Amino acid sequence: MFKFPLIPREKKFFALFEQDAQNAAQIAQQLKDMVYIWENVKERVGVINDIEHQGDAITHQIFDQLHCSVITPFDREDIVLLAHSLDDVADFIHAAADAMLLYKVERPTNRAKELAEIVVKAVAEVEKAVSEMHDRIGQKQLLKRCIEINRLGNLGDRAYRSAMAELFDDSVDFASLIKWREIYNHMESVIDRCEDPCPFILRVI
Repeated sequence: MFKFPLIPREKKFFALFEQDAQNAAQIAQQLKDMVYIWENVKERVGVINDIEHQGDAITHQIFDQLHCSVITPFDREDIVLLAHSLDDVADFIHAAADAMLLYKVERPTNRAKELAEIVVKAVAEVEKAVSEMHDRIGQKQLLKRCIEINRLGNLGDRAYRSAMAELFDDSVDFASLIKWREIYNHMESVIDRCEDPCPFILRVI
């Protein structure tokens, strides 16, 4: 099927999505650094909060661009899906970090560190896929990205289930159990959201 070339205005969507994906990768790395170093936690959460707000601003720009565009480079529903998925990634990372600060956890668990590692890897794959989508690198390469995101999603599911099992097996402190259950839920949600854009990313090529 013949495809009309993107007019300059519509290329802004790709630029905004790349910015949003880069922002998500940045906030993911901040979460990992926080749980591994565990110093100046309040300040680190403040940085994460600032990055999350930057992501919100980019999301608003995407929706503003969508509102004023008659022609879009792909379906409007897909634009909304990708924007919301990237926004959710940042939101859940911020929620996990904020909960650690709010609940005054003594130190991150090994499972929290494991989940943070997976978060960084999954978000990095999303960032690469969004960039390659813009460059029209081809469906075969993007399929590899999505397969890897799915693999990391499965890895995250296993880590999450193990974390929850250990939490209920080992915890004698009900308050601690509630705190970490919420934190783990947020971190697992990040990984789940990374899988959401894959069907869309493969459709637009």
